[in-house]
Amino acid sequence: MASNTLTQPLPQQAESRAADMDDDRYEDQRLGAELTRQDINRFAWRSLLLQASFNYERMQGAGWLYGLIPALRKIHTHPRDLARAMKGHMGFFNTHPFLVTFVMGIVLAMERSKQNVNSIQSAKIALGAPLGGIGDAMFWLTLLPICGGIGADLALQGSALGAVLFFALFNTVHFGLRFSLAHYAYRMGIAAIPLIKANTLKAAHAASVVGITVIGALVATYVRLSTPLKITAGDAVVKLQTDVIDKLMPACLPLAYTLAMYMLVRRGWSPLRLIVITLALGVAGTFGGFL
Repeated sequence: MASNTLTQPLPQQAESRAADMDDDRYEDQRLGAELTRQDINRFAWRSLLLQASFNYERMQGAGWLYGLIPALRKIHTHPRDLARAMKGHMGFFNTHPFLVTFVMGIVLAMERSKQNVNSIQSAKIALGAPLGGIGDAMFWLTLLPICGGIGADLALQGSALGAVLFFALFNTVHFGLRFSLAHYAYRMGIAAIPLIKANTLKAAHAASVVGITVIGALVATYVRLSTPLKITAGDAVVKLQTDVIDKLMPACLPLAYTLAMYMLVRRGWSPLRLIVITLALGVAGTFGGFL
């Protein structure tokens, strides 16, 4: 009898567990209202202000909530559920601003089906973090250099279409992904969570390889650094740039200077400081005759 008594939960413990379970659920467990195409487009447009209130305490939390508010109001008709959802989504959040609609679609599908509050918050963080890395490789290391290279090539030829083409190409991909991912993620709902987890490393690796390749080509093409120095030995004249450096490795000086700038950035040097150094080095090299 004593053993059975000890194994039985105390009334206070049972009430505490029940309260914890209830605390993780919305009060109204009915399926929320279906989001229409206009509703999805609306939160995709509002996602453009994701970083409008960026801060180092909650990162993109305020902008994230701003994008979700109209949809949350439609899904949660119970005032306390709406307040609880808004409070939860005001917390820390950080992801790539161009891919945020994918996370929004998943989260709103979970909100509509009234998933547990902790599960929704965990899914938000679990999806947002890897998409930040994927987005950096996809956009800043791949799409931006490609579009910038095409636009810069036209601009260097004196065509005003260079800037127009750059913005057109970049934003066609940007807005196409922003809106298509919103609709796709909302339709997939919870089923998209294991999909993104399974392919995160592959997508990030593929985008990084393409991005590094493009950056390497741009360094060799657009970073122009050479020396006119010559070595004279009797009647023989050896041009340091064409006869020595380029024989060892073409575009060696642009690569070396780019790597030097990269190392200084890694050490905390500001871009403005590096720009001033580059200008000073260019002026000194021109007047000194070594560049």
